[in-house]
Amino acid sequence: MNWIQVGKLDDIPRQGSRIVHTASGEIALFRSVDDEVFALDNRCPHKGGPLAQGIVHGKRVTCPLHSWVIELETGSAVAPDVGCAPRHDTKVESGIVFLNVKA
Repeated sequence: MNWIQVGKLDDIPRQGSRIVHTASGEIALFRSVDDEVFALDNRCPHKGGPLAQGIVHGKRVTCPLHSWVIELETGSAVAPDVGCAPRHDTKVESGIVFLNVKA
């Protein structure tokens, strides 16, 4: 795995997000109320809306464009919608967030 340090856990607000720019595009980091961190491509599978600008609730984010709800753990759209935002592995060590960047 190719882990890169992307910042401190405290840089991401609880039930909020932050964008990381990578060679393959923007990745949205999301932090749940219980400090879990998830990473998805910053594009809704519906029409490419900016997921990082969505509302985080529980372990889901609602896209700001057309209100599609996306599961943060899998990137899958919640039924009846169908689609998936590519997800990326994350880990938090001593308050530092790491992202696995796929080569």
